[in-house]
Amino acid sequence: MMLFSRVVRLLIVLLLAALPALASAAEPLKVLLVAGGCCHDYAAQTQILKKGIEARVQSHVEVIYNPDTSTKATFEIYGNPDWAKGYDVVLHDECSAEVTDPAYVGRILAAHRSGTPAVNLHCAMHSYRWGDFRQAVAPGAENGGWFEMLGLQSTGHGPQQPIEITFADRAHPITKPLADWKTINEELYNNIQVLPTAKVIATGRQLVPPKPKPGEQADPAAQPTEATAVVAWVNEYGPNKTRIFSTSLGHNNDTVADDRYLEFVTRGLLWAAGRLGDDGSIQ
Repeated sequence: MMLFSRVVRLLIVLLLAALPALASAAEPLKVLLVAGGCCHDYAAQTQILKKGIEARVQSHVEVIYNPDTSTKATFEIYGNPDWAKGYDVVLHDECSAEVTDPAYVGRILAAHRSGTPAVNLHCAMHSYRWGDFRQAVAPGAENGGWFEMLGLQSTGHGPQQPIEITFADRAHPITKPLADWKTINEELYNNIQVLPTAKVIATGRQLVPPKPKPGEQADPAAQPTEATAVVAWVNEYGPNKTRIFSTSLGHNNDTVADDRYLEFVTRGLLWAAGRLGDDGSIQ
């Protein structure tokens, strides 16, 4: 009887010791989604992303949305130096190309430099840029901070045409269960430079229809040209090597609502937050 009591007490002790770990594993991923600015249907896309992410992984996505449709959209939350406190990962979906205040951008970057992971979608790649940003920025340049966080510098895109997506690193935890696919009409962002801290995980191939010069008739024999670019990558940012995942895909609502896109973005969120194992399993 005494041995039985000791065994029961030991089991209780072990169970109590395991409870914090079990509770931690069950905690929802706290995601901050910041969206707004030029050229996209962010009102719809924020809800598509929120519902899509929360349906795929235990999480709560808080949306900060600015209905300003200009390239000067700003977000009040970034006025607080501790704006990212309490979140496991931040999803940047801004299109704020003409927001050039170094102090404002510096507050955003400071949170990621100190360790808050980030995911960047589509026009986030063309935000917070100034100076001669069409040339490759030098390491440590004042106008290079946002590109250094992203891990890749882009300045523009071609026409909307389907993009063939190929996963360049099939061993990466994000891409392991995913298959190549072809988008609907989408924008293929150019690559000015891929920074040394970044690693490419997906590339895109797009056939661009011939475009006659002004005043000239289209040549019926003209063939489309092929454009290729990196469309998804991971980065280690700052002294803490903060995990950053980015994809330049996601202009149109139907792309954002595509299950393949939502799965890709969700796995990028999980990886950035340290919730994917090396084998690609959700932790």
